[in-house]
Amino acid sequence: MELNYIVIIIYLFSLPLIGYFTKRKINNAEDYFLGARNIPWWAVAFSIVAAETSTLTFISVPGLSYLTNLTFLQVVAGYILGRVVVAVFFLPAFFNGKLSTSYQFLEKRFGKKLRKVASVAFLFTRTAADGVRLFATAIPLKFLLDINYFYAIIIIAVIALIYSLVGGMRSVIWVDVWQMFIYVGGAIFAGYYIIHLLAPAGGLDTIFSVAKESGKLKLIDFGFNGSIGDFFSKPYTLFSGLIGGAFLSMASHGTDQLIIQRLLSIKELRDAKKAVIASGVIVFLQMALFLIIGLGLFAYYGKLDIKPDEIFIMFIINKVPNGFSGLIIAGVFAAAISTIAGSINSMASSSVYDLFFPDINQMSGKREIFLSRVFSTGWAVLLIGSALFFSFSSSSVIELALGIASFTYSALLGVFLLGLWRNRINEDSALIVFILTLIFMIIIVTLTHVAWTWYILFGVIFASIIALIIRFIFPFETNANS
Repeated sequence: MELNYIVIIIYLFSLPLIGYFTKRKINNAEDYFLGARNIPWWAVAFSIVAAETSTLTFISVPGLSYLTNLTFLQVVAGYILGRVVVAVFFLPAFFNGKLSTSYQFLEKRFGKKLRKVASVAFLFTRTAADGVRLFATAIPLKFLLDINYFYAIIIIAVIALIYSLVGGMRSVIWVDVWQMFIYVGGAIFAGYYIIHLLAPAGGLDTIFSVAKESGKLKLIDFGFNGSIGDFFSKPYTLFSGLIGGAFLSMASHGTDQLIIQRLLSIKELRDAKKAVIASGVIVFLQMALFLIIGLGLFAYYGKLDIKPDEIFIMFIINKVPNGFSGLIIAGVFAAAISTIAGSINSMASSSVYDLFFPDINQMSGKREIFLSRVFSTGWAVLLIGSALFFSFSSSSVIELALGIASFTYSALLGVFLLGLWRNRINEDSALIVFILTLIFMIIIVTLTHVAWTWYILFGVIFASIIALIIRFIFPFETNANS
């Protein structure tokens, strides 16, 4: 076990060092939050993938195919479609005017009030969802080092904060690139070792033959069985997967500052388009790898009476050799720390630009940098508090926090699409659409059995209907910022 400790400690200490060696001179807030807008597109693509891959993804996706089949790839294929839409329609609007946050677009189209409301929704969602991720990442560190959750959470958050403070978004992106190779490398080794253990029985051929016999190679599910209710309650059918994945990707990569901030750190629009579409292809390949690992776990263990989310961790701890298991556990940390560091930086940028200091670029460079780092530290503290809160909460509360993104994304995507719509409504009407969509999504999420993959589409449809009703009632209404 000592070798595992050494591997993980080396990994954790490597992150601030990489952040330090990849930093450039920071002269102002734009350098800190946007890397001076000269980050290579391929590095941003890798960073986006790392940012959207959490510990929960690393652990849960293999468990999904262990329990069921490969139909989750229908959702991931939808991710690619959604990113194409973002590249074609959203990014040109964001690059028109040298924006610093995605919510500045809403101010240009509607006004300052909606920009602030959208920013608050983003900050609330990130604090809750990434507090869960921070807590989930602290679980293996707690058991590995035999410390309580408080210290485990502090260690991870402080490491993420250090390299974010040292080099800003530039360091966050380059550390993300390193982290992605760490967790993908760990996953590839895990898959290789499963094949190695099954070699006497046929190795990879055995994995796919067992999966075929068990119906786990199913890729497409049309979901038709005569029941409308059943059709909309299944998350992984061809239609719910492609449509749900596309709309989720449009919302997360077209409205969320965590992703948009990375894209705005690229100088040219065409390169930003390359980055967002390439990230979708990489995510598809990555998810396919995780799902195949799940098939390997099923071939090795068979059907066990165990939660599917626990099967991969159980294999890592009990079967993978010392040192290599430490590498894979480091991959678990990598999948989360990249998200945490990015969240700290993106929440700080939204707080500075959207809420408190929209004219920060008119200050002295030293004051810009000071305020940027103060807000980064503040959000790191709040994330620690959120993670500690979830450490004392039941799993149902955690699931609720993860579901927050579903209805906030619906409202955000709804108003962003209204901003792209030529016959736009005014700011007060857009605020009404935003608030009513939030209420509608709370009802959908809490009181219906609709699958999560339909949430954002239903929310966007509702937002569009409300907007059309407003346009019908007030046909001569115009937007002052048009």
